[in-house]
Amino acid sequence: MRKYWYRRILIMIVVFLISVGGGYYLIEFQQNRLRAEVNAKTSSENMVIPGGMPIGIYLETEGVMVLGTDSVTAEDGMDYEPAANLVKEGDYIVALNDHTINDKSELIEAVGQLGDEDAILRVRRGEQYMNIRMKPVRQSAKELKLGIWVRDNAQGLGTITFLDTDSRFGALGHGIHDMDTNVLLDIHNGRVYETSIKDIQKGVDGTPGGMEGIIVYNNYNILGSITKNTDCGIFGTIDRIDSLFTDQTPVETAVKDEIEEGPAVIRCAVEGTVKDYDIRITKIDKNTNEVNKGIVIEVVDEKLLSVTGGIVQGMSGSPIIQNGKLIGAVTHVFVHDSKKGYGIFIEDMLNNVELEKNVDRSQNITSAIS
Repeated sequence: MRKYWYRRILIMIVVFLISVGGGYYLIEFQQNRLRAEVNAKTSSENMVIPGGMPIGIYLETEGVMVLGTDSVTAEDGMDYEPAANLVKEGDYIVALNDHTINDKSELIEAVGQLGDEDAILRVRRGEQYMNIRMKPVRQSAKELKLGIWVRDNAQGLGTITFLDTDSRFGALGHGIHDMDTNVLLDIHNGRVYETSIKDIQKGVDGTPGGMEGIIVYNNYNILGSITKNTDCGIFGTIDRIDSLFTDQTPVETAVKDEIEEGPAVIRCAVEGTVKDYDIRITKIDKNTNEVNKGIVIEVVDEKLLSVTGGIVQGMSGSPIIQNGKLIGAVTHVFVHDSKKGYGIFIEDMLNNVELEKNVDRSQNITSAIS
């Protein structure tokens, strides 16, 4: 009987030790796995696929953007300015009476349907929406005018900078502004298209050059969508990654403190395929007042100088790589010295991507709760 109790006590002690020890090792295993996951996540967040390829860009505003107002000659021969002091440069007209306005053609059509009644413009000014009542001017029996100059979209060519692990991209390194008002376009949506370089106008001192591309704006050539237009560039998602990124080798990104004056390369496709060209970083300004002018660069690659004369329009967004890391993107050329230009820190471009991700997470959480 005594041996039986001894055995029972011994078995209980062994089971207890196994339970405690096994639990400890299980916890340690889970903690190690968590550390590995965190490290992998941190590593992936610092890795992107560099670009350098040209892209076609098409941006649409919410409504039509007001460029300014003008006088209109009425039937009676008198000049009137019906929109003066009512709408402002940079306003967005989103509706006229009961008609939603998406582009200029819809605004023209809505004005054509007006009678002798006042026009009620629904306008967005900054973050505020307001209704503005005005009296159109009748030029003839069949024609009314508002006396407002407007623009509804923007298009052009640029260079993609990077793609992250969530298929989000950054490009240009600077925002797209209206050419007349120089106001940063507040976009409703946009698209990225396939393009190819047709011609390059070589830059000379005092006259920046430019890249000319062939862009066919149809559904077949759409590569992805644009969701943000900021001073740090345009951002969005790429759907057809393989069509744009033939080389999907990732590289690390660098923070500002890792960047140093001296040799680096820019990556672009001015010769038809993506290549690296030698440059020198001549100045680093971490406290610049203009976010897209933190790096000063100078092209020293003889081949690139022979093809483009230095930095040309269309190269904005070309990745800048130093010591194997993506450090920034080309943004501007010096007008009086086409071999020199500015760049933006990649850290600032990535911050915009992270902000957009946080907005998406908040929206998903709100949707889940509601």
